Amino acid sequence: MNKFQTLKPVSTILFAALIAATVACGYSAKMTAPVAGTMPTIAQLSPGSATAGGAAFTLTVNGTNFASKAVVNWNGAAQTTNTTFVSASQLMVSVPAAAIATAGTIQITVTNPATPGTGIYGTGATLAETSPMMSFTVN
Repeated sequence: MNKFQTLKPVSTILFAALIAATVACGYSAKMTAPVAGTMPTIAQLSPGSATAGGAAFTLTVNGTNFASKAVVNWNGAAQTTNTTFVSASQLMVSVPAAAIATAGTIQITVTNPATPGTGIYGTGATLAETSPMMSFTVN
């Protein structure tokens, strides 16, 4: 047996001991769970209704706690490219004519998006929050 064959079991044992010592020290990076975000609320829609088959229009959503990246949802579909943030109490959304082609009730909600955590442990992350629904009528 040459000298390198003799060192192989020794180096394997030392490597295993190093791994065991690392695990035994209890190191683990624990991420901080996201906390509840700010819940938006809708107080008023303007206009409050539209005529079926009508032209495209801008819907103004008034309420509270709208984040700068809040999104209006039209029957559950996020209007990400159509929503404009005006203030923490007002959003505007462009509604195409096709969305009001037929009569019915549309459920409007606002979603404040989740925010990522920062730092090594991800502290400060929040969950997405969606407002209670408000009905919009297409007559």
